[in-house]
Amino acid sequence: MPVTRSLITTTSNAVLDAALREKLAKRSETTGSLGELEPLAVRLGLIQNTLKPSLRDPQIALFACDHGLAVDGVGPPGASSTAVVVRQLLRSQLPLSVFAHIQGMEMVVVDAGVAESLEPHPRLMARKIAHGTRSSRVGPAMTVDQAHAAIRAGMEIADTLPGNAVACAGIGLGAPESAALVLARLANAAVRDLIVTGPEMRQDDLARLLVVLQGAQGRHRDITDPVEVLAAFGGFDCAMMVGVMLVAASKRHLIIVDGMAACAALMVASRIAAPVTDYALFTRSHSEAGLDHALGLFHGSALLELGMESTDGTGATLAWPLIKAAGALLTEVAEGEDPGPTHPGPITPATQSPGLV
Repeated sequence: MPVTRSLITTTSNAVLDAALREKLAKRSETTGSLGELEPLAVRLGLIQNTLKPSLRDPQIALFACDHGLAVDGVGPPGASSTAVVVRQLLRSQLPLSVFAHIQGMEMVVVDAGVAESLEPHPRLMARKIAHGTRSSRVGPAMTVDQAHAAIRAGMEIADTLPGNAVACAGIGLGAPESAALVLARLANAAVRDLIVTGPEMRQDDLARLLVVLQGAQGRHRDITDPVEVLAAFGGFDCAMMVGVMLVAASKRHLIIVDGMAACAALMVASRIAAPVTDYALFTRSHSEAGLDHALGLFHGSALLELGMESTDGTGATLAWPLIKAAGALLTEVAEGEDPGPTHPGPITPATQSPGLV
């Protein structure tokens, strides 16, 4: 599957941008300044190519995969297995599931490559490429064919999801470290700055983790093609999110990126079609400095900074009311107020689905 071209276009539109800002300026005469909500509202208008953005049927897609690096002891000690976390999500035993429900976000968990077998569930999509990836320290995490297959699966999932907003997050042992390797190679960044470390991590453990990650980097030192980098270091979760993001952007849908694995997927997708990042907003469920560096690679920041240490995707559920509020600045009309036009003038039509296969 040569991933070589895309019909995804930038959201840049000077006429619409000016009209959106003018509309907000008029509203601020009565509402006052609403700070960061206003540029967020402009982003939503540009994403949807309209003065009246409408957000409907938001989805949160969680991609679960075990990573071969976990065999080398990466990740927090005593962490629950990926399969256990998936079951907790499906049984609404984690805050993420509860928050998604009360915010009206439809949650789906995708088995992209969990090592264990999972019982069928209405909110579980079985898309397992393999029972986990291999360790990138001793060889490629997956074959290039597997990476392409996972991207295709993500594209198919995106085509079936309703609504025009999707939050993406990856879960699984070894996922943050795998994502850090992908980001480090594609952005030419130091992997040490990207790894997720907590205050309880001992210096000896950090040194051992760096030995493992730098060993993986050395084994694949000459690989630079984005899909080959994904295959060398990444996970099936990351690859499927690449496909979801490419299709979502082609439909001018909002993409909410939460966590290291989702950041790595966005980086790969942006190397395939640079305008994908125009459709992305960032949230976070962890406070580690490594995620700060990951967001910095996109010159972005999270919508909310709550100091959480929770399952990736939790931040997206909590930020959703903020996103809806920003859209309401442009769509909700007070009694007696002129609703105004939907478009300021000729607007480039929305693009079709990307030619990626």
